[in-house]
Amino acid sequence: MVRRTLPVVFALLFSSPLLAGQQTLFSFVRPASVVNVVTEDAGMPQYNAEQTAGGEVLRRVVFNPAERPTLRLSPQSGVWDWSAGQFLTLRLQSAMDWALTVDVTVLGSDGRTLTSRIDLPAGPAQTVMVPLKASSPLSQGMRAGPPMPWAYAGQRLLLTSSAGAVDLKQVASVSLTIPNPKVAQNLLIEKVGIQDDDQAYQAAYHELIDAYGQSTRGQWPEKIASDEQLRAAEGREQQQLKGWLAEHGKQQLDSYGGLLGGPAFEAKGFFRTEKRDGRWYLVTPEGNPFYSLGVNAVAADGGRTYVEGRDGMFKALPAEGDPLAAFYGKGNNDDGNASSQGRNFKQGRWFDFYAANIQRTYGKPCLPSVEGQPAADCPPQVLDATRWQAHALDRLQAWGFNTLGNWSDPGLGQAKRMPYTLPLSIVGDYASISTGMDWWGSMPDPFDPRFAMATERAVAIAARDHRDDPWLIGYFADNELAWAAPGNDPKARYGLAYGTLRLTTDVPAKRAFLKQLRDKYRNQEGLSKAWGIELSAWELMEDPGFEAPLPNPEHPEIERDYQHFQQVFAETYFKTIADSLKWHAPNHLLLGGRFALSTPEAVKACAEFCDVLSFNFYTLKPEDGYDFARLAELDKPVLVSEFQFGSRDRGPFWPGPLEVAREEDRGPAYGNFLKAALAQPMIVGAHWFQYLDQPASGRLLDGENGHLGLVAITDVPYPGFVEAVRKSNQQAIGQLRTQLAKPLP
Repeated sequence: MVRRTLPVVFALLFSSPLLAGQQTLFSFVRPASVVNVVTEDAGMPQYNAEQTAGGEVLRRVVFNPAERPTLRLSPQSGVWDWSAGQFLTLRLQSAMDWALTVDVTVLGSDGRTLTSRIDLPAGPAQTVMVPLKASSPLSQGMRAGPPMPWAYAGQRLLLTSSAGAVDLKQVASVSLTIPNPKVAQNLLIEKVGIQDDDQAYQAAYHELIDAYGQSTRGQWPEKIASDEQLRAAEGREQQQLKGWLAEHGKQQLDSYGGLLGGPAFEAKGFFRTEKRDGRWYLVTPEGNPFYSLGVNAVAADGGRTYVEGRDGMFKALPAEGDPLAAFYGKGNNDDGNASSQGRNFKQGRWFDFYAANIQRTYGKPCLPSVEGQPAADCPPQVLDATRWQAHALDRLQAWGFNTLGNWSDPGLGQAKRMPYTLPLSIVGDYASISTGMDWWGSMPDPFDPRFAMATERAVAIAARDHRDDPWLIGYFADNELAWAAPGNDPKARYGLAYGTLRLTTDVPAKRAFLKQLRDKYRNQEGLSKAWGIELSAWELMEDPGFEAPLPNPEHPEIERDYQHFQQVFAETYFKTIADSLKWHAPNHLLLGGRFALSTPEAVKACAEFCDVLSFNFYTLKPEDGYDFARLAELDKPVLVSEFQFGSRDRGPFWPGPLEVAREEDRGPAYGNFLKAALAQPMIVGAHWFQYLDQPASGRLLDGENGHLGLVAITDVPYPGFVEAVRKSNQQAIGQLRTQLAKPLP
């Protein structure tokens, strides 16, 4: 590491204007105060500042190839008092032809830090604003904030998130780091300052969403500006759907979408699985091979977003008396799970932009309200569910889909036009275990008798109206449970074992784990020797907060014991559900646990007790999400229960878990994923997440606001994407026909 302390007096020409409420801490161009400037694996090669093409004067800093090249500022003596400030401001410009990632660290005298990561785009200089108290778009109720930078008060502003905490009266330094550059990176910097008000921050979110639920900060081809545009788009789409549905009707398919004309399977009246010639298949009730091409969350309630407390974010919400005011409602998603922590605006009044837009498209135009009351011939609007359902099914079939994925409108399945799946949501007062993630909640304790009772109740209710329905493929055993914590360290991998041992013996899983250890080791001496610890009394393991040792090569029994407990845990969980389903719904498949985070023990147990393994893969190809060689050893069919590709150029601010550069890239990414899935002989289908874009202002559940949809919040499809999807789905069915004609050796 090369470390240098630099002079602080620089030549200058002129500098950019200040925002109101901004105080300069230090200027690299016109220094008015003295600070210590230190570089580590970085430097300022020129003594003078330089004028950019935009007419600004900034100082060049070169960050050399190293792990963490850094520029650090600190007071000449003592500490800074930033207690009156709300934001740290930095006037920066990338001196490269590409964006730079810059980490900012504010260090307090007590060693605590506040951190922020800046994605600094190429182009002219901008003022970066780092909140001095931990903040993110979640504080405004959404997963991702509006696009940055944006113009405000004559400057390009870039608002960032921050995490951590410092005593703002005792600030020791502020550092800028470019993490692990492969080649030297050049950054231009003018000044560092403190902003003592949040006017710019509030302005960034003011009137962010228009009357149709779209972002006001951009333009794109499908953006709607009037009700007339909505109706015109619907008319064009109907003509297109008519032709595509006619083509769909000519395909050689059975009633359920199975392939006719290929090898015969036994018809048993319900969906089932079968392995033939080395390949797994879903088989329709009529006995034909079926590759499940599905869409999740095909429902009309996905456009709801909280408006209470942040009305200023919305440019034009319906007033009381407006017919569209019928699409207001109330909710509460403050459930205490990790998915709701740190988020504001998660309960109260919501508005359903999607339902309102459907009504604008299909509903009868109304006369204006008089003195706040609806006109006599314009009662409060009600969504025409029957029409919406028929249109959604037309779309899905025209686009080449054949399955209604998880969380879809129950009425769609009842139409008996398309096979469907259902979720099992098991809720009750049973014990639970934290693995360190707990996004949707802690892991249910399957050793608790109350879990078996809750499972019995949930399955009985779910099966009540579907027991004899051949259109139902099967049930998913919950969704994305916290089988482990994120990361590769042992406490993440064995989060279930660690979390259980920290609990009291009131928790059945803790008692089961201790019984396993006592049966094996008999007493504390045996356990101490095997684990390499000093356990003076067995009762010490019963105490809450017991910290188990990390696995290590000198004591391999530690890891074996953790694996064995997690295996028995998973087996108990899946067996409980499978036994209940066999009793209440013997005709339908158990479709697995929709794994996001998983452990080998959980996947193995799922393969033993479920008919299908299901994974949510947010990867370019299925094999990027799991070791398929290991899956092949389990010899079980696999369903991709979620996959997705999103971009930032269609309104919603979050691209979803897997981002592509542009809208035009989503179609090819979909096609490549589906082609790779078909190449895996154990994969029997893939389900897209999801039908509809999430609200740009954040969905009710957790504030997600992703561009994930086949259709926009306006119910207007993304034409390029759906055409690419349709083509890929048709090719997938053709590829399956070819595979059936040429069995694997």
